[in-house]
Amino acid sequence: MPLPHAWLDDVGSSPYADQLSSGFHLLRFANPLEREYRAYILEHSFDLKRIGLNVGILLWLAFAGLDFAMLPAPEVWWVLGVRLVVLIALLICAGLIPPREHAPLLQPLSLLCISIIGIGAALVVGIAHHGDPNYPYEGLLLVSMAAYFLVGLRLSEALACAWLVLLVYVGVELWVDLPMPRLVNNVLFLLFGNLIGAVGCYLLEFKSREHFLVSQLMRVLAEHDSLTGLHNRRSFNRTFERLGRQAQRDSQSIALLLCDIDHFKAYNDRYGHQAGDSALQRVGSLLNDAGRRPLDMAVRLGGEEFAVLLYGIDETQAWQRGEALRTTLEQLKIPHAGSDTAGVLTMSVGVACIQPAQGGELAQLYEHADRALYEAKAFGRNQVVM
Repeated sequence: MPLPHAWLDDVGSSPYADQLSSGFHLLRFANPLEREYRAYILEHSFDLKRIGLNVGILLWLAFAGLDFAMLPAPEVWWVLGVRLVVLIALLICAGLIPPREHAPLLQPLSLLCISIIGIGAALVVGIAHHGDPNYPYEGLLLVSMAAYFLVGLRLSEALACAWLVLLVYVGVELWVDLPMPRLVNNVLFLLFGNLIGAVGCYLLEFKSREHFLVSQLMRVLAEHDSLTGLHNRRSFNRTFERLGRQAQRDSQSIALLLCDIDHFKAYNDRYGHQAGDSALQRVGSLLNDAGRRPLDMAVRLGGEEFAVLLYGIDETQAWQRGEALRTTLEQLKIPHAGSDTAGVLTMSVGVACIQPAQGGELAQLYEHADRALYEAKAFGRNQVVM
């Protein structure tokens, strides 16, 4: 069932908008988005998970002190032995987590830690009940609540951990011959507690996924032109500098194609702004196809002005790209009766190429392309000037 985001009607198609529209009530995105979401959660929960592990270790030690005060021998020594084994395992995990380069281990280690704590707690309760039937078992529910809310596990992982703890607890209580009425009472209490935790965890993960989609969509909208879907000037300015530095490091050349639709004001005046928007979208689609390599970039600078930033190509290749764009637009045969250049929609293209590693100033790339575009328009339009 789709989510009630009415504002999505005004947003162009994107993976984030499409996922918001189609919904995700089974807590699962399409595969590429699912991988992106998990990486996003891992990055943003790194410090929180480390804090949660440290808190878990401190609480585990605190309960060990209570066990020593409450339980008679010999059960107390068995319980403390279990707590010591769990503590050692937690400390090993804590030693693996801090370095950022071990980030991929964070999720499996988190699941391992909470499972170890849960199994250890179930063993402690069972052993304690062997000597003291009144020993509190409700701590197992605290472990489940930590899995649902504190550790940052997904609902499926939290449920698997909670069921594992519950099964171990039942097995241990059967082993120590806890009276059946009391065992049933305890299991029902834990089951209903887990049900509440699962519902809460579902709602939290649902909202987390919704927030991820909305925030990523807002980032896309902030960096892309809403009409054509191309990058906007703000995104271009930021990428332009970054790509120039990378080209200098890699000893690669970069080319800039500045494109201007010929006589576009006359096109709007004759055919109307709706037809003008449609024409801009078709031109945007052409430019987007020209900049599909990972480090290439197609941009709408404003109005009928566009740019294509190309990485790692020489002057000849850059001119050929510009000529291919110009020719392809002309071959679309979009009628333009108000044009003094041709009877169809055309564009002028200014091309410049530079290799920053050879001392070329990056700012000159835009100036040269702009001058080339000016010459293309001055000498008849519908042409490419290098």
